[in-house]
Amino acid sequence: MLKKAALVAVILVSAVVLSVVAVRYSQASDPYIHEVLALEGNGSRGEAIFRMNCAVCHGLEATGEVGPKLVGVSDHKSKVGLIRQVISGETPPMPQFQPEPRDMADLLNYLERL
Repeated sequence: MLKKAALVAVILVSAVVLSVVAVRYSQASDPYIHEVLALEGNGSRGEAIFRMNCAVCHGLEATGEVGPKLVGVSDHKSKVGLIRQVISGETPPMPQFQPEPRDMADLLNYLERL
């Protein structure tokens, strides 16, 4: 009985790990994300993009207003996660926003330095 429970546990853990890997792979295989990640972003341009498009909700210093604070956001979100967060529009009231890949790379560079 103990062996059967251990086998079930191994199968469940394996299924979870494979699911996580599959989701991460599918996110990273998005052509837009690939293009953004292939570019070296410019933080100064990213800051300008942030101020024009994001600062109203996240604050000029990214310390949070209507939207959450973004200081240190790259400590708990991957590059792919940050890109998906920006472009998805899945977290209302944040609108869907898909800038040109160069602009997204610049914004990503800025967000990673906060």
